Amino acid sequence: MPMTTSITRRRILATTAATGMLALGKAPAFAQAAPKKLIFAHNTAQPESSAVAFAGFAKEVTERSKGELQVEFDGGTLLTKELEIINAVKAGNVAMGDPGGAAATVFPEMGVFLVPYLVQSYAQAYKMFNGEIGARLDRKFQASYKLKVLFFYDYGFRHFWNSRRPINEPKDVRGLKLRVQPAKVFADTINAFGGIAVPMAWSEVIPAAQQGVIDGADLPIVNILALKAYEVSKYCSMTYHNYGPTCAVINLAVWNGLTPAQQSLIEDASRTAQAKVRGLTESVDNLAKAKELLEPKGMIVNPADVEAFRKVAQQKVWPIYQRQFPEMWEEIVATKA
Repeated sequence: MPMTTSITRRRILATTAATGMLALGKAPAFAQAAPKKLIFAHNTAQPESSAVAFAGFAKEVTERSKGELQVEFDGGTLLTKELEIINAVKAGNVAMGDPGGAAATVFPEMGVFLVPYLVQSYAQAYKMFNGEIGARLDRKFQASYKLKVLFFYDYGFRHFWNSRRPINEPKDVRGLKLRVQPAKVFADTINAFGGIAVPMAWSEVIPAAQQGVIDGADLPIVNILALKAYEVSKYCSMTYHNYGPTCAVINLAVWNGLTPAQQSLIEDASRTAQAKVRGLTESVDNLAKAKELLEPKGMIVNPADVEAFRKVAQQKVWPIYQRQFPEMWEEIVATKA
């Protein structure tokens, strides 16, 4: 037998053996699938309520997938501005994130929910966002922004904090320079009450308050505490003037690249995170709890004439947005808790 024939036969046998090993699942170690790393970016760190929920979400997905999915939560270090985070998620540079309180800036479709006093209770809001309204918004965001909604949540109802005086009724807002999110509805709210709206990213707020560039702003109770607004303000007034819905999203291409089992796991963990952040936010949104938490920090917490504020909002703000969102407006009004 010629030597070349013998060498060729040995090569064929070796190749066949290697193929058999692969078929039996005995591939070399470097051929095993690597864990899929997913970064979840948020503009603030724990103990802010949503940061707590997002960190728990990352831990749950990583552990339950047995490391197949490695979700890393990054709060307030990787990206600190809401719009930067969403742009990074849209580009696929970050897998998951949220627009924080800037949801209506990123998603104008959500502006109607921010109209002062239109959403009247947490129960009403949860029913909307966990129902057909939420599902419809998810489909819209996928089609328009290539983002898949993981879950809707909220920052609660917003209350004024400032360094100059307690706010008991609308006239007390007059002349105050108050920071607002870039979305127009926030500025319309402050202007209707006679204040001076100052659009500003959250990362600039505390320094601006320290320097007297603004007199204050508005936040839900859970974030006045977590974000230490009490260090730059004296008064917290319980006005409940804007409900602040937002959502956690994932890049649509990343989502579509997951297996059905992985998607199911993320959906399950999303429900847990949603319940967590809602519970943390809602549980402190009342006068007694606000006093308990904030007065030891040096703030004076006062109730406000909510009906007086509501009346001004209905007269000066509602007509604009009712014309802009006629169908959604009627759907919100028709949703009963």
